[in-house]
Amino acid sequence: MTVFEKARNYLYRNATPLQLAKWKLFFENGSEEDVLTALSSYQNEDGGFGHGLEADCLNPNSSPIQTWAATEILGMMMFKDGSHPIVKGILKYLESGTDFDNDKMQWLNTVPTNNDYPHAIWWEYAEGGDEFKYNPTAALAGFILLFADKDSALYQKGCDIAKSAAEWFFANSPLNEQHIVGCFTALFNMCFIAGKTDLFDMQLMGERLLISAKNSVCCDPEEWGTAYLTVPQDFVMSRESPFYSVLGEAAEKYCDFLLGSQEEDGSYPVPWQWYTDYREFEVSKVRWKCEFIIKNMLYLRNFGKL
Repeated sequence: MTVFEKARNYLYRNATPLQLAKWKLFFENGSEEDVLTALSSYQNEDGGFGHGLEADCLNPNSSPIQTWAATEILGMMMFKDGSHPIVKGILKYLESGTDFDNDKMQWLNTVPTNNDYPHAIWWEYAEGGDEFKYNPTAALAGFILLFADKDSALYQKGCDIAKSAAEWFFANSPLNEQHIVGCFTALFNMCFIAGKTDLFDMQLMGERLLISAKNSVCCDPEEWGTAYLTVPQDFVMSRESPFYSVLGEAAEKYCDFLLGSQEEDGSYPVPWQWYTDYREFEVSKVRWKCEFIIKNMLYLRNFGKL
């Protein structure tokens, strides 16, 4: 049985409806509408997302991180319909000011209600916690610039946040933290797609992002799979990626790692724990394995290895 067949079998046995819809869309000529229907089940009346869409936090209430996770799925689909109810709902949530720190001009990274439901230790809310560092704010600002009405107050808010985020980025980059760099990469890409290139120095940000990605990624194959690390796949999903110019050699080697590290049941190991007493981690671990399968098979296909 091939790597792909083993992966497919595991996913069909264990995936959520949303994950199965994504798999079918990317590999079996599935319907975009089926993905959107499944995704909408995680969206609350306020337009934000919850219900464990980010599988390390099972809070049903809306939060910026869970909403960011929804925007990531839309991005994977290259979704462009700004009139769709899911997009309109997200904009409604972002416009509401809920979970937004007006002083820091950032959405909260964690929210108080996280503590009421099973979650990983890094999603624990603590009053006056660490600086947010624009995760997920930079990415959410990009979503606003891509989809909001250009004459709206929300669009102006997105512009102001993007400018503030860029100032912080230029003052603190190059960086070496995957999630922060990823959010600024999303901001950069969405500004480019939206044609909104006058908010900050796009060329400089692009250059700093390349260096930051290289700084963030572990390029030693001996280390991959041993712990929670930033790996080439976190920034390079194909040879067309701009990050391939600085991570190409490691990205090619990562194909061999994926081909050799698949478990007998077709899944891939989850290299982290929650560091809490919640037994629900065992359920979330299966969800992550399904996410890994989708991403890994896309990666191998993009590199011509399937």
